[in-house]
Amino acid sequence: QVQLVESGGGLVQPGGSLRLSCAASGIALDYYAVGWFRQAPGKEREGVSCIEDGTLYYEESVKGRFTISRETGKNMVYLQMNSLEPEDTAIYYCAAGLGFQCRSETYDHWGQGTQVTVSS
Repeated sequence: QVQLVESGGGLVQPGGSLRLSCAASGIALDYYAVGWFRQAPGKEREGVSCIEDGTLYYEESVKGRFTISRETGKNMVYLQMNSLEPEDTAIYYCAAGLGFQCRSETYDHWGQGTQVTVSS
């Protein structure tokens, strides 16, 4: 049974930082594309950042602020988020799958999500 479990979300002030972690079991993440997606209230889920066959994708608004990484052999994926803005408020999901251009429909396995709230 595949499980992806996110952690590290929370409430942070604008300009602050958070590091999201995704721990996987039942799947060897090294062999899959991995990504972080988010969904804000009233909005569709969007790809934030993905690693697909060595290529890194970043949504335009997070470029230069967010960094995705994976820990090879440890089944872990991270998202370092700096200079957070209120617009980053959303539920953040970790996902794994074949992956294509960081499109959510190309990812098969999903975590339950972790809430990130950026507010003063």
